[in-house]
Amino acid sequence: MAESIHDVQRRINSTKATRQITAAMHMVSTAKLNKIQKQAVGYQDYVSKVKAVVMHLSQSHLLDDNSSSSLQSNRPVKKTAYLVITSDRGMVGSYNSSVLRDANAFINERTPNQDDYMVLAVGGTGADFYKHRGVNVAYEYRGVSDVPEFNEVREIVKTVTTMFNNEVFDELFVCYNHFVNRISSRFRAEKMLPVDKETMTTDAAKDTQATPLTAEYDTEPSDEAVLQVVLPQYAESLVYGAILDAKTAEHASSTNAMQSATDNADDLIATLQLHYNRARQAQITTEITEITGGQEALNN
Repeated sequence: MAESIHDVQRRINSTKATRQITAAMHMVSTAKLNKIQKQAVGYQDYVSKVKAVVMHLSQSHLLDDNSSSSLQSNRPVKKTAYLVITSDRGMVGSYNSSVLRDANAFINERTPNQDDYMVLAVGGTGADFYKHRGVNVAYEYRGVSDVPEFNEVREIVKTVTTMFNNEVFDELFVCYNHFVNRISSRFRAEKMLPVDKETMTTDAAKDTQATPLTAEYDTEPSDEAVLQVVLPQYAESLVYGAILDAKTAEHASSTNAMQSATDNADDLIATLQLHYNRARQAQITTEITEITGGQEALNN
């Protein structure tokens, strides 16, 4: 009985130590979530303006049959690339498994032949996942900051656009988890390249903050000059927005996972404490019975 009590006490102490860790991680994740949400709100003002300009150009037919920008290069699709955004670490609940499950379903539906696509992985979890399954991971980027800055995306966009211009692939989809609120997220797969009217119309339909469109748009100094500046910014805004959105969903998932782990630790501690009290009570009862029995034996 004494050994059993000792084992229960040891489990209680171990669970309390684990609870301290998960509670601390919950606080850290909550702080990161609050910080990245503030940054995301500010970024939406910028991205809405960029999307509004691009949509104005689209509505004014300046993008129709216009090849002044290499990002508009529409060619026969021989190879498709999927930019899959995951986290670099675990302890984020079902975040990674959800992204990878839905991304695989989307990829298999569009390109069932593995030779017809490649994966560009942002996040170590996704990179390792696809490598272990023999998928062609043509590019991987690890170590995205908890609250990513815009300059971090430039390297990714530069590499991706260079691969597109060199015809390494002919179209690109960005796959990630969209942050809905602190308890839920939703998978998204958005076409980024080539930049065409259909892609921009689909993307703008998801932006409820977009400026109302007009049918006319005046450009200065020329249509080509505007496109050369705006379209790269548009591509950067798509990738950075997706990474920022995905990171927000990641921190929300981590916050929920750590809160759940802390709550489970509290429940386990309560259960173990009950077992300990019962075992201790049984031990004391046994000791009293033995003392009483011994006293009676001496009296006789």
